[in-house]
Amino acid sequence: MQVPQQQSFDGKVFVQTLTTSSGVYRYFNDEGELLYVGKAGNLKKRVGSYFLKPRMEPRIAAMVSQIARVEITVTRTEGEALLLESQLIKSLKPRYNILLRDDKSYPYIYLSTGEDYPRLAFHRGAKNLKGKFFGPYPSTYAVRESLSLMQKLFKVRQCEDSYFRNRSRPCLQHQIGRCTAPCVQLIGVDDYASDVRHAQMFLEGRSNAVLDELGEAMEQSSKALQFERAAILRDQVAALRQLQAQYHVQGASADMDVIACSIESGIACVSVLFFRNGISLGTRDFFPRLPLDAESPDVLAQFIAQYYLDRPVPRELILGEPIADQAMLAELLAEQSGHVVELKSSVRSDRAQFLQMAQRNARASLTARLASRQTLGTRFDDLQKVLELDFSPRRIECFDISHTMGEATVASCVVFGPEGPEKSHYRRFNIAGITPGDDYAAMHQALTRRFRKVADGEGAKPDVLLIDGGNGQVAQALDVLGELGVTGIEVVGVAKGPGRRAGEETLVLARKAAGSLGRELHPGSSSPALHLVAAVRDEAHRFAISGHRKRREKARERSVLEDVPGIGARRRSALLKAFGGLSGVESAGVEELMQIKGIDRGLAERIYASLHP
Repeated sequence: MQVPQQQSFDGKVFVQTLTTSSGVYRYFNDEGELLYVGKAGNLKKRVGSYFLKPRMEPRIAAMVSQIARVEITVTRTEGEALLLESQLIKSLKPRYNILLRDDKSYPYIYLSTGEDYPRLAFHRGAKNLKGKFFGPYPSTYAVRESLSLMQKLFKVRQCEDSYFRNRSRPCLQHQIGRCTAPCVQLIGVDDYASDVRHAQMFLEGRSNAVLDELGEAMEQSSKALQFERAAILRDQVAALRQLQAQYHVQGASADMDVIACSIESGIACVSVLFFRNGISLGTRDFFPRLPLDAESPDVLAQFIAQYYLDRPVPRELILGEPIADQAMLAELLAEQSGHVVELKSSVRSDRAQFLQMAQRNARASLTARLASRQTLGTRFDDLQKVLELDFSPRRIECFDISHTMGEATVASCVVFGPEGPEKSHYRRFNIAGITPGDDYAAMHQALTRRFRKVADGEGAKPDVLLIDGGNGQVAQALDVLGELGVTGIEVVGVAKGPGRRAGEETLVLARKAAGSLGRELHPGSSSPALHLVAAVRDEAHRFAISGHRKRREKARERSVLEDVPGIGARRRSALLKAFGGLSGVESAGVEELMQIKGIDRGLAERIYASLHP
């Protein structure tokens, strides 16, 4: 149902038209901006509370005064309304809702399927590979630690497929007892599949079931007089029990998250302790966006709805305080996950200690965040004074170029705001069609691609544009902005000082009126503005280098054998496998190359010539 936009929205009249069913309501202002999304078990009663009360909190009153349109979606149950509300908040980001700002993709453990010898691996990003994913884990460290445990316990391979397919002898992992060398068939497919199944069971939290199966298999092998097999299983059971004792956290259930919230000065921190399979996976802090006057129970409720409704959920959530709709949330999470989910806010003994730990961590992280934010605010204000701007900048962008002798040139664009780096807005540009090593042309191309969208009315425009370089690079920026007709941006070059020492950078300014190069500033090492500029510049440099390295490594992964006429995928694979890799092929002579099936003298000579120009 939708009410046409009016000059003055009459909420009291609108409420009379509403149903008493459950559903979701959305408030819009007269410009069509979404202000708020809410859910209700009774739409008439809930929406009416905004328009029929004589007095409201200042935050609510400020929002209600802007409402020009209301949209309603009726749902079958209140649980459906809660789910829809969470999805709309995450996708539409209304101004007055609590929003979990979580731009980072979480790491997973990936298990490949559809092959004789699957692999376990670290994975981050879209889950579009064929296989199974376990997680998400709170940090990269937690994934690496879990993969290390998998190697010790089940010896499932973790090497890349390209490495696996081209092995001619076992690698170091086999020699130190962390892999069964499936690359050279030192283990049968069935035995390897058993190891993979046990690894999967362990990652799913069924370690006791793994112990039971291994113990039974050990007894059967012993009865069948397969003593060598029984000894291997015995050692595996002992290792699993030892690791359980070493990593198991006393008092932690198999799968449990402990969640606490702290709010101060309009900023909230939600701290989560993660436990899986009785093992602590560490802590992660979240800083959701808050409307004014939000309270910690509201933040916790929105956090759980937005975080867990599209992720695997543990069987137990320990909360710092009771929340609204606690029973309904537990029921909805249980329906989604396929197992019972308990939400508890009153706990004792070990769980109470875990909760105190999460609360202390939330307060400490919030204190650090506030201190960092105040420092960052001081730096932004000082930058306004140094650059003589009319206002404190809200968005800073910085561009940098990275390459190796002109190879695999990449330009980076990083974005900073008053609250720090805005990583979801970072961009990289793969540079092509220029003379290798021409940094000016690379900068011109990157800036053109970035600000063409601004000229077309798309994307945000920075208040300050930092360019890593001096007069030449700043001139490129001015040329691009002039060609595209983009105005209102303060362009500043960041040139390295004498001896390239930190704190001695020179800021090269551009005159707004004439569009020519202006004066140079030397703020000095004690300047908060220069600290900010240097931090942004360094981040752009780091982001450019990491992109360049990835592009360079990807280019170098392409075998030079692909350029030899007569060498297809089969012969290339045979060569690499026979000689243990490209370095082995490079060291082989013509006669040795001719020993490979399908390679005659003429082809061997072409291969040798291509590898020894």
